[in-house]
Amino acid sequence: MSQSHGKVVIVGSGLIGRCWAVLFARAGHNVTMYDIDEKQLSDALVAIRQQVTEMHQCGSLGEGKTVDGVCQNVRSSSDLATCLQGALHVQECVPEIVDLKKKVFSELDKHVDEGVVMASSSSCIVPSSFTESLRHRSQCIVAHPVNPPQYIPLVEIVPAPWTAPEIVKRTRDLMQSIGQAPVTLNKEVNGFLLNRLQYALIMEGWRLVQDGVCTPEDVDTAVSQGLGLRYSFMGPFEVMHLNAEGIKDYCDRYGANITRVCETQCSAREMPGTSTCTAVHEAMCRQTPVEDLPARRQWRDTRLAALAAHKQELEDKEKKA
Repeated sequence: MSQSHGKVVIVGSGLIGRCWAVLFARAGHNVTMYDIDEKQLSDALVAIRQQVTEMHQCGSLGEGKTVDGVCQNVRSSSDLATCLQGALHVQECVPEIVDLKKKVFSELDKHVDEGVVMASSSSCIVPSSFTESLRHRSQCIVAHPVNPPQYIPLVEIVPAPWTAPEIVKRTRDLMQSIGQAPVTLNKEVNGFLLNRLQYALIMEGWRLVQDGVCTPEDVDTAVSQGLGLRYSFMGPFEVMHLNAEGIKDYCDRYGANITRVCETQCSAREMPGTSTCTAVHEAMCRQTPVEDLPARRQWRDTRLAALAAHKQELEDKEKKA
């Protein structure tokens, strides 16, 4: 069976499972969504069509792709053993609960063939914590997407200590083949890659607000109207490279001061139940009341879709140049 158009099984038909189904189906894979709840599966198929329609309308579905054509690649089933027959890749999408993941992977372990990739969408739970006792543990890995994955292509690939190198390579190749941008961690680490970077930024913003340096709104402006504009096209190391005559020159010019500043950032601050939490919450609610969050999320996704389309247009022009 060709990996480029093989069978993929999605375990769990919630938000992330639906997004994965769209990504694999758009790439031409035969997708089967599994869930124990028939109503959840029915709702998922409706939501998938809506999502595919929105992608088509904003131009991110892909050249020559149709809504019907993509949706025809997605089926649903509540029979796990039947779902797994002939699968090349299984993507688990259940809630972030270790015991639940252990239960799901234990069931998968009973039915999968040798060589089938069993990937978890876990955003923070390392794969060794729920795969150690499995017969097929060498086939287990984390492939963590970023929400919403149809517009943010990053996928974090995190192997357990016993994951076979071939499984790591196959997972990375598969993610690239469906249009995602995989990064591979060489070993397990708490928070993986994305959240460790994200949490460092969040914590520094928290410290600045708590210490009375600036307002929550100013922190968000500094990122959305400053760092974020560059970071939407390049990472921090390339920013450094371009802002001097290469990394070595940057370190010579600014490295000592960066170290001095970071020495003042070493203390983590408490977050839940603090006055800072209340102040930041109130500031954000002045900007977007809680009841308006669904509309704001839709605004965010529309902007991300436009940014994705813009970046794709630029990449296409660069390829033709």
